[in-house]
Amino acid sequence: MSDPRRPVPFRGAGFVAERKRGVGLAVFIVLLLLAEWGTGTGFISALTLPRPSDVLWTFQELYQSGLLFKHLVPSLTRLVVGAAMGATLGIAIGVLIGLFSLVRAGLVPLVAAIFPIPKIALLPLFVIWFGIDEMSKYALIAFGTFTPTVVATYAAVDNVDRTLIRMGQSFGLSWRSIVGKIVLPGAMPGILSGLRISLTIAIILLVAAEMLGAEYGIGAYILQAGSLYDLERLFAGVVILSVLGVAVSAAIAALERRVLRWRV
Repeated sequence: MSDPRRPVPFRGAGFVAERKRGVGLAVFIVLLLLAEWGTGTGFISALTLPRPSDVLWTFQELYQSGLLFKHLVPSLTRLVVGAAMGATLGIAIGVLIGLFSLVRAGLVPLVAAIFPIPKIALLPLFVIWFGIDEMSKYALIAFGTFTPTVVATYAAVDNVDRTLIRMGQSFGLSWRSIVGKIVLPGAMPGILSGLRISLTIAIILLVAAEMLGAEYGIGAYILQAGSLYDLERLFAGVVILSVLGVAVSAAIAALERRVLRWRV
């Protein structure tokens, strides 16, 4: 007879995976060492991949010259403003679609029509509408964040367990109480998962927007490095974007731990 105190191994949904600290960092370090060895020995061509140590020196030069923050601050500002606009409106519209049949009938076909449109293709249109300055970049990021957030939000509302809603009704809870205490908390995991995807899309659109008509920004920095065939600077910009993506993912994970404590 098996010991009931023995932990259940991870087998899928509903079970908690055991965290292995340091494994991801170890894999990353091993890849860096392999890249350093390969580029140092000539096994990997310098035209294909720069030496990681050279990229590190490029970071140091960027920091010492002050260019790092000259490019990073505008990018972060555009990302935060645009993503906040798109995500806030997307969550609000998604909740309304999930709760009201009339709103669903009117807006779901519209969302379905604009969702497949490649948002980068709309950048010239936003430039015509809002000009070459910051507003067109905010609009592109907001629009790109809005549509996946709407879809994820109303899908999360639809997936809330109807048994819990009926239970709330049987206890005489008001419509507002059911929405606030059952529907929204039950939909929050899906909303946050959709937000994680939306913010990743926002970073992609940020780079695209900065490659058109921006003097400073990570996208503009990468474009300048690519036009000069400067692989060290190019990879430095790519690493900054990667770190930014990891930071966004970590922020969403922290928000999930705080908001979804009831699931533990």
